[in-house]
Amino acid sequence: MRILLTGATGYIGKRLIPILLEMGHSLVCCVRDKQRVAEEIANHEHIELIEVDFLNLGSLYRIPSDIDVAYYLIHSMSSSTKFEKMERDCAVHFKTYLQNTKVKQVIYLSGIVNDQQLSKHLQSRKNVENTLQSSIYSLTTFRAGIIVGSGSASFEIIRDLTEKLPIMVAPKWIKTKSQPVAIRNVLEYLSKAIGNENVYDKSYDIFGPDTLTYKDMMLQFAEVRKLKRTIISVPVMTPKLSSYWLYFITTTSYKLAKNLVDSMKVEVIGKQSDINEILDIQPMSYKEAVQKAFIKIEQNSVISSWKDSLISGRFREKISRYVKVPEYGCFKDIKKRTVIDESETLEKIWAIGGKNGWYYATFLWKIRGYLDKIFGGIGLRRGRTHQTKLNAGDPLDFWRVLYANKEEKRLLLFAEMRLPGEAWLEFKIEKDQLLQRAIFRPKGIWGRMYWYAVLPFHGFIFNGMINKLVKND
Repeated sequence: MRILLTGATGYIGKRLIPILLEMGHSLVCCVRDKQRVAEEIANHEHIELIEVDFLNLGSLYRIPSDIDVAYYLIHSMSSSTKFEKMERDCAVHFKTYLQNTKVKQVIYLSGIVNDQQLSKHLQSRKNVENTLQSSIYSLTTFRAGIIVGSGSASFEIIRDLTEKLPIMVAPKWIKTKSQPVAIRNVLEYLSKAIGNENVYDKSYDIFGPDTLTYKDMMLQFAEVRKLKRTIISVPVMTPKLSSYWLYFITTTSYKLAKNLVDSMKVEVIGKQSDINEILDIQPMSYKEAVQKAFIKIEQNSVISSWKDSLISGRFREKISRYVKVPEYGCFKDIKKRTVIDESETLEKIWAIGGKNGWYYATFLWKIRGYLDKIFGGIGLRRGRTHQTKLNAGDPLDFWRVLYANKEEKRLLLFAEMRLPGEAWLEFKIEKDQLLQRAIFRPKGIWGRMYWYAVLPFHGFIFNGMINKLVKND
């Protein structure tokens, strides 16, 4: 079948692509920025890549009419007051255009809804489901609760809390019940529903076999990791304090923490149905889902992460707009060194950050990360999704990868930490010379003062870093 996949660079979309290809389907992948797509996907013979912004109806003409099935995997965890309108507009535009194609089925991944009390984001998801219903095509909706898998926001938050805090004083929402579902099962539901008329024009709650509180999940997580943890619930933490609590202890951004706290106050218990029998799926337990997630992590084969989303940082525009580094009105720190072993230097560049650190004075990078976190930034704790691979759009500590091409021997990063301006860091090998450029475009007098304040540290850090990169170990 010819399948339209929206959200192709998202947490679910990235994991669904190889499954659909293995099933023999050809894909039309919708992305807002082609720069963010990995080379192996962009050049795949069975994938057509198109740039589409569903907030802009005029861009939808790029979608071909000869599609059989479409996935709607678009949603926002934005804290913008307009996010509900944005989600509704995306759904309306999608439906308006799709009704003029040959599509027979639309598959939508939503969230389990409690009709008595909904967070704003779950209410928006429900409104999108209502909007997508059509007499022209059949809609299949899967409503998932907490998704457990390597790189998922809920998994990473529980991991941070459990592994960092032997004794935890937590908000009262840790007593809220939910039914977590493994990412592997979610992908099974989404892929096995293709062309199955038994699920046409129907909605299903999908969930695992365990009904657990957040406290239960953290304690079971601790058991899997062979950790002993004590958790005490207190009623005095307001939603705002809870958001800050998550923000400072975990890798999440404050915006995402705020939205998660809003959702965590509501129980998400699914409604029973016959979907497991229809699609022949046996949902795995929470503990098994955690164990399988760590197998992926240990194998360094995490395909996608919530941190890949631009909302995890400061980007709100296309990455391609920042790829051309400005030359005028900027401060520059440019260093060159002769490369002894080009292959080894490239491997070091592509492994920079995350657990490997920044090769020289990493403790200073960590201090900068702590300061960034204090002032509302993302800090260093975001790390990187893969330890040796980089693609445009990947998070890298408090940087975002703009361009990564090993054949061209060039890596370009953009700073997402709190700054009175914009900053780029570039590594490029030319004619046996490693060029390392730090470019800063200041904003006003504060930007200029900031540059001169950190200049002594730059000389120390950047000299040490480039020397380590070219050193033949």
